[in-house]
Amino acid sequence: MTITLFIPCFVDALYPRAGISMVEILERLGHGVMCPEDIACCGQPPFNSGYHDEARAIATPVLEKLKDAEAVVIGSGSCGAMVKKFYPELFAGTRHETAAKELSTKTWEFSDFLVSKLGVTDLGATFPHKVTFHDGCHGLRELGIHKQPRALLSRVAGLELVEMSEVSCCGFGGTFAAKFPMISTAMGEVKCATATETGAEYIVSNDSSCLMHIQGLLSRQGKLIKTLHLAEVLNTKR
Repeated sequence: MTITLFIPCFVDALYPRAGISMVEILERLGHGVMCPEDIACCGQPPFNSGYHDEARAIATPVLEKLKDAEAVVIGSGSCGAMVKKFYPELFAGTRHETAAKELSTKTWEFSDFLVSKLGVTDLGATFPHKVTFHDGCHGLRELGIHKQPRALLSRVAGLELVEMSEVSCCGFGGTFAAKFPMISTAMGEVKCATATETGAEYIVSNDSSCLMHIQGLLSRQGKLIKTLHLAEVLNTKR
């Protein structure tokens, strides 16, 4: 299978190792991987802010580039939800409506693609650390992703997964953090405290945007717990 890997803008700019890990994992599984360099943003920031015309202006070139792909894999539950669930809504009633619906059917978040599409859970990884997993809101609520990353982590040698006492938003939310910084910070501090209580060495997630927010707060608090994208954990070798 030829997989078109959509690397979100913040992964490309700030967390390239997460993207590289996804490419290496998919290639080890025997698939060809394409990474269109001229696709940057999915259009989610203006969409979430209610600027749908501006969102369509950003999303239309993305749709044009991806519409003929065999399978589209996105390393983010947030951006994955935008393309898979909200593109059909964004382009409803336009000439791109059919293309958006068709793209939705072949778009996958990374962990969901591995588990649900490829039937893969054991990638031969080893990571001898105690970790806790953060469920990004869009991946959890819009895409229903919960069991998939845990199935993958359960097969990582040496890894001990400790669940947090409650599932909560990290407080980032993209433009939400810019519009409501005090609320965003307070929510993030609750998330950091809940994660720290587990005694984990790492907070793992399939959303680098959440991890960016959480790591910033942890660093300012002087906490030793670190954040790491799921793909980087799965790309370690036994």
